[in-house]
Parts: sequence; structure tokens; C-alpha cells
Amino acid sequence: MKKLLILALALAIMAPLAAQNLMSPAEGFSRKKTSFVTLTDGSEIEGTVDGFKRKKGLFKLVKIKDEAGKTYELEASAIKHMYLIPSGLDKLNRALDTAFDVQKWSDENMNSELINDGYAFFEMREIVVKKQKLSLMLQLLNPGFSKRVRVYHDPYAAETMSVGIGGLTLAGGLDKSYYVSIDGGEAYRLAKKTYKKTFKDDWKDCPAVYEKYTKMDWSSFVDHIITYTECK
Repeated sequence: MKKLLILALALAIMAPLAAQNLMSPAEGFSRKKTSFVTLTDGSEIEGTVDGFKRKKGLFKLVKIKDEAGKTYELEASAIKHMYLIPSGLDKLNRALDTAFDVQKWSDENMNSELINDGYAFFEMREIVVKKQKLSLMLQLLNPGFSKRVRVYHDPYAAETMSVGIGGLTLAGGLDKSYYVSIDGGEAYRLAKKTYKKTFKDDWKDCPAVYEKYTKMDWSSFVDHIITYTECK
């Protein structure tokens, strides 16, 4: 009860900071609420998470049990995308990160109802790492404003800051790197330490971004995405 009261107070104090924020990466997932998985062959599976395997923060295998009790062991390479509901404190930690205008900025292919219900969205993406192409199951961190720019969690990134009250992490800090895809292009690693050098090239198709944000601050990364999304 004490933790819930602390959380409620913190949410009230910090709610203004939540608008258009990147979601905190989900670590644990509910084994009671329904998850939705679409495979690369187009088939769909609905059921509860019955277990999963990760390596270096990346999904390798997901077990889903359907309503009939059948368990599917799915290799990540067989999954196109999936909606998983975070469990317990993970869901509370994401509470400040969901103030999205989904209808305005989201990808029309995204299930906005599931996103608004707190689901985490993962999809298989091809990325470039040191000139090598890899296909990885990545979590989308901006499902509510991913119409033109998709930002994925980098499991190797460190956070710049986080907020904690009473032992609870209420909102993750801005990571020092992400995987980013702009206008459907190949996903690449975007890092804080090189952001000022790559800034104009990153947003080259919308001069309004670098004309408005001349300081090129990493802390304004989300604002840069919104401006680019609204660029004509």
C-alpha cells in the first residue's frame, strides 16, 4: 500500500513530463493476459506467455500457450511482430511513458488499442552493425508517434538518467543510443556521442528540424522526431 501511495503521488507530480516520451524497455511479461503474435508466414497466435529465452537482451525464443492449452515454441526468426503485455512493476514503470496522440502520429498499421492498453510492441528488423546486416527482434519505443520515424531499444545502451522514488523506477532516462529507421529506411544505430556530427544528415529531408533546434541536444531527440513527423 505504501508503494502504491508513493507511486500515485509521483505520477501526479510528474505527469506533465510524460507527453511524447519514449517508452521504457519492457523486461518481464504477464503470464495471465493475452499476447498477440504474427509469424512471418502470416499466421497469428493468441495466448499467454509461457516462457522465453533471451541472449544479450535480445529474444531468441518465445513460448506461447493458447486457450486450448497448446504451447508453441517460437524461434525469434519465425516471428514478424508481437504485442506482449508487461508484468507487474514493468507496467507501472511505463505508466509515465504512454501520453501519446496515437491517432495523429502513429503508424496506421499499429494496433492503437493494444498500445493504449499498455502492450509492448516488438518486430523483426534488419539492422546494420559494423557494416554487417543482422535481423533482430527489437522493441519499438515510440509506437504512439512512429508514423515516419521508428525508434527501437538498443539492449547495449546505457541510460543517461532515471527517476526513482521509494525504490520504484518511475521513468527510464534517455538511452545513449537507439536503432532508428526513418521513412521506412534501413535501421541504424543512432548514438548520443555522435549525434551532433550526424544531426543534419539524420534529418536532411526536413530542414525545419535543424533550423529550429540549432543546439542539436540529445535531450531534445523526441522533439526532433515530432518536428520531422509533422514536416511537409
